[in-house]
Amino acid sequence: MAKSDGCHYFRRTSIFWITTVALSLGYFTWTVFWPQQVPYDNLGPLGTLSRYLVDNYHSLMYKGWWATWVIHVAEALVAMKVCSDKGVDGTMTRCLWFVQTVLFGFASLGLLLKYKPDHRTKQH
Repeated sequence: MAKSDGCHYFRRTSIFWITTVALSLGYFTWTVFWPQQVPYDNLGPLGTLSRYLVDNYHSLMYKGWWATWVIHVAEALVAMKVCSDKGVDGTMTRCLWFVQTVLFGFASLGLLLKYKPDHRTKQH
């Protein structure tokens, strides 16, 4: 009989969030590290805004890029604490939560926070 104690609980974040976060962070990285290669004129209002930010606030964007990754790593560390608190103890499962949360931030952490372990399976 399979264990139902939540030790191996993992849920992949939705394809919507995977796509949205990946494209957003990819575009942000592109504008911060290779701003001369971005086709601003082909991107409409997003291109106009991006060019303005790159021309006037590039150093702030650079710091914001690093802050984004620091926040994602911090969220992943919180995910590890939440895993412990909720009894998600499988090493591979915890690794999956950590990596997914580093990559997708709160879109992943939110799934873990919503998880309600079944406490009836534990013996008192």
